[in-house]
Amino acid sequence: MATIAARILGSNSRPAVALRRLRWPAYSSASAVVAEPETTEVKDYADYRRSLYGQITHKALLVDAVGTLVLPSQPMAQIYRKIGEKYGVEYSEDEILFRYRRAYGQPWGKSRLRYVNDGRPFWQYIVSYSTGCSDPQYFEELYNYYTTDKAWHLNDPGAEEVFRALRKSGVKLAVVSNFDTRLRPLLRALNCDNWFDAVAVSAEVAAEKPNPTIFLKACELLDVKPEDAVHVGDDRRNDIWGARDAGCDAWLWGSDVHSFKEVSKIFISF
Repeated sequence: MATIAARILGSNSRPAVALRRLRWPAYSSASAVVAEPETTEVKDYADYRRSLYGQITHKALLVDAVGTLVLPSQPMAQIYRKIGEKYGVEYSEDEILFRYRRAYGQPWGKSRLRYVNDGRPFWQYIVSYSTGCSDPQYFEELYNYYTTDKAWHLNDPGAEEVFRALRKSGVKLAVVSNFDTRLRPLLRALNCDNWFDAVAVSAEVAAEKPNPTIFLKACELLDVKPEDAVHVGDDRRNDIWGARDAGCDAWLWGSDVHSFKEVSKIFISF
């Protein structure tokens, strides 16, 4: 994901850029630019991977969190305003949104990491600047809200069935996300934490996508080589480029694949 912020804001903007390398021509991000017919080369590549691993093309599936696995249930500015009313927040939703984007775009101290541990210092700054309210009780209520199933919902209702089938087929699963330490309790709140064999969260790994370190950590946790894993995410820069720099394959959510059932079909049958 580009950032937690971009998804909470509900932004649909995506950079239009060329890809560095492709391993799956018919399912690559390049298909979003130029539609290519299914070729013998792609079929041969799928057959080659199955000759190594049986009936699966990869040993592991890495999944982005916000924007791919989960989505915010309401726009950020609406929530900031709604919760903030009892604490004296007077800015309109448009004003909150404008100030949020401005604050989020500024450099954060001397660190390249926004989400360190629980991310509280960073989010305290963002909330205070966005709303003009520095009341600690307001911050705590807002901060805790984004750890609940009220704030988020699963993007694909069919995900659980697909993930269980993939694991039964021998595929290992991991979440790879730019997030603070609230991600684990959030996954538990959504009853999907037990779908995965590992979670690589930037606040714990001390590396944010597109840094390949976080993808390499996920592969390490799953005990697979990067070339045996594919990452699925909705951000071309952070998810696709980052994963490929780590040596993984990568499919762009919303372009290469549109559901986890589609992902499963590529994994198990071509």
